[in-house]
Amino acid sequence: MKKYLALFSIVILITILAACSANNTSGDNESGEFEPDRAIEMVAPAGAGGGWDTTARMAAKVFSEAGIIDESIGVINKPGGGGAVGWAYVAGQDGSNHHLFVASPPIILVPLNGQSEYGYDDFTPFANVIADYGAFAVRADAPWDNLNELFEDMKADPESISVVGTSSPGSMDHIQFVQIAKAAGVDITKIKYVTDPDGVGLTQLLNGSVEVFSTGVAETVEQVKAGTIKVLGITAEERLSGEVLEDFPTAMEQGIDASFVNWRGFFGPPNMGEEAVAYYEAKFKELSESEEFATIRHQYGWDEMFLGTEDYKAFLDEQNDTVQILLNELGLGQ
Repeated sequence: MKKYLALFSIVILITILAACSANNTSGDNESGEFEPDRAIEMVAPAGAGGGWDTTARMAAKVFSEAGIIDESIGVINKPGGGGAVGWAYVAGQDGSNHHLFVASPPIILVPLNGQSEYGYDDFTPFANVIADYGAFAVRADAPWDNLNELFEDMKADPESISVVGTSSPGSMDHIQFVQIAKAAGVDITKIKYVTDPDGVGLTQLLNGSVEVFSTGVAETVEQVKAGTIKVLGITAEERLSGEVLEDFPTAMEQGIDASFVNWRGFFGPPNMGEEAVAYYEAKFKELSESEEFATIRHQYGWDEMFLGTEDYKAFLDEQNDTVQILLNELGLGQ
């Protein structure tokens, strides 16, 4: 009988040890603090070369080269649906502490206009790291030299002027233009917005198919240098620094009391552990404060905009409310 009891005790002990070992696969160390224990997957919910892809790859590069995170970080692209395909993929990693993704205003805009079942509040925010801005460009020989001249013509005959953007109606390139135009007194329900999902908006601008190109600031620099286009205004509150960028006037300095920030930050799947959230928040803060990432911000014309987890949540809620009003006015809200 004693032998059976001893054997039973050993079995129980092994079971407990195995359970403890299994519980630690999430990356929690003996002190209860999270540390990644395998490769981290960082998702860019778009194709290569865009803002999400560049931000993810630059962040992964600095994490590795500056020794901020020891585990390897692989960036994968999940394009489609304006981000919806990537969001659905990450949502499927429920509870994982080793999956991250980069996001910006479309994670609010796309769900609000009914094109994704997943929105920002379905995920775990860590931190915002940068601010980028929109630019409104026209051909170099266009009759307008500033935003006010453009908007005066749009007030008189809004349907005579077409605006092209890469994103769908109700998403970022559309909304950034609408927000500025509304502040200038344009009837935004009559703005003729054209979607360019294939990335040929610049070509359409240059061949005269459209009159205005709503895009990111960085996407205009080379064509401005070449003398083919001019930027009438940008959505930042203050002028940016850097060659060419410093020459772009803001909407606000032209007397239009509005701005639009293309914030970019990082999220994880739903139901992440609190220790993992605290770990990534701290690491993104270290990234934001690093000299290496400061160099990258300057290179791409990004501004620093760090928000920790709680501040980021509050910011996202505020952005959501603002955008909902615009979409409802446009008849695009759900």
